Amino acid sequence: MIIDLDTEELLRAAVRNNAEWCAAVSGGGTFAADAWTSARRTPPYYPDGVTLTRGASADELLAGMDTDSPGCSVKDSFAALDLAPAGFEVLFGAEWIHRPGDAAVRDAPAPDAPVRDAPAPVAPAPVVPSPALAWTRVTGAGELAAWEAAWSGGESTGLFRPGLLTPEIAFLAGRAADGRIVAGAAAHRTGAVVGLSNVFTADGAPGGEAWGGALAAVARLWPGLPVVGYESGDDLDTALRHGFTPLGPLRVWLHTA
Repeated sequence: MIIDLDTEELLRAAVRNNAEWCAAVSGGGTFAADAWTSARRTPPYYPDGVTLTRGASADELLAGMDTDSPGCSVKDSFAALDLAPAGFEVLFGAEWIHRPGDAAVRDAPAPDAPVRDAPAPVAPAPVVPSPALAWTRVTGAGELAAWEAAWSGGESTGLFRPGLLTPEIAFLAGRAADGRIVAGAAAHRTGAVVGLSNVFTADGAPGGEAWGGALAAVARLWPGLPVVGYESGDDLDTALRHGFTPLGPLRVWLHTA
């Protein structure tokens, strides 16, 4: 079944999905009506607060975070806040994105189950993984460490803990013929959407390899669910070429004062 949500519902779902992903990676935090916040410093690349509504109060948001130590950041999900008076600067802007769900993908390698027949892909376009890569779902701590090392281009630091290997979170790995992970992504289901993030290629694999393979794997895991996320720059252009459409802007603020 294909899940059909309007633009505003998709935007709210994308924001909530991302906040829950940040909470999962950070290992906690507090959800309120208008924001998720962490009173302790979050891991690298992850914000200390995420707004959930356009009406989120800057004062209430900042009260739930540690703004005294270096590195405090906020994901302003609707690009609606002015945090400059509180000593923040805009680190970057991005766009929330959405792709309609695929009922299934014919010829897509199953991420954690044998390949079986499935209906043909639906709009906006077929997602067919590259035959050069074998896509699998990460299933253990050792594989997760290898995935993180490929993602970071170096060594695994334990940013992504084995506790994240749950039914609703899938680390997807695209493997070369020799078994090396050369592409990947993280997928996280919440409610009626699947968030796709950390899409990467390594060792010179084309960027399109990761998007096509990850989307095919998501369609096999959660057929029919819309895929959401956010991207900027060249990564946004690549996502749009793979059938995503923009939902609205966001900003990430960094405390510099």
